[in-house]
Amino acid sequence: MKTLYTNPSIQVKGMADEHPMIRLFRVSKFYKPENPALFDVSLDIDQGEFLYIAGASGAGKSTLLNLLHLSEHPDTGTIQFNGHDVSSLKPSAVSVLRRSMGIIFQDFKLIDDLSVTANIGLALEVIGVSPSAIHQRVGEVLEEVGLAGIENELAGCLSGGEQQRVAIARALAPNPQLILADEPTGSLDTYSANFVLDMLESIHQRGATVIVATHDRMLMAARPHRTLALENGKLVGFSRKGAFRSKDAKLNLTVEAI
Repeated sequence: MKTLYTNPSIQVKGMADEHPMIRLFRVSKFYKPENPALFDVSLDIDQGEFLYIAGASGAGKSTLLNLLHLSEHPDTGTIQFNGHDVSSLKPSAVSVLRRSMGIIFQDFKLIDDLSVTANIGLALEVIGVSPSAIHQRVGEVLEEVGLAGIENELAGCLSGGEQQRVAIARALAPNPQLILADEPTGSLDTYSANFVLDMLESIHQRGATVIVATHDRMLMAARPHRTLALENGKLVGFSRKGAFRSKDAKLNLTVEAI
């Protein structure tokens, strides 16, 4: 089946290829002055990388994903895409960048009283895809996540595992080059969690950059990738190959010094 819709590139015109896809430099985010959600975080993320952001609840994982999604702005520091500071981009350029992203939430963020087709189609309608192309693309992504034939079902009538698959299909619909997943297996049974991980690995193998925020030690051990550890909003360590430990007993992972 031929896809009728192709996502614009996440590359910013005029930026050289040697830049990392994403660079954060001394980024901080404060919701309360005395308690930063993120503090002085610097990191590079390469095109085509699979990256875990590890940490306990409240460590700053969701805040970091929101900053990467450009749905929030840092209070200090800079975020660059392909060498270009996003704070200097026009709103239209930020919109182009966000079209190259797909985001997967732990609580799905589906509209219960809309059909599966309508939920997935919203991600395409907002970027101007035609109704005929939406109809075809919805069928494609539902087949990819193993849910062909449920286009007219109400999202609220699906099981948790099915809802997460629809959420993945929605994220995949615009052919994103960057996938952000916030605790995507946190509320799922083992079978559904493994399916989600299989999908994320498949997306990665096709060339997308995948960033997964998680506190699931078993997930990271079973499918090792470069892992960054957050603790109380600070980047406290990393692993290059998935063998990852932390001084934090709650994480029970081993961290290389930064």
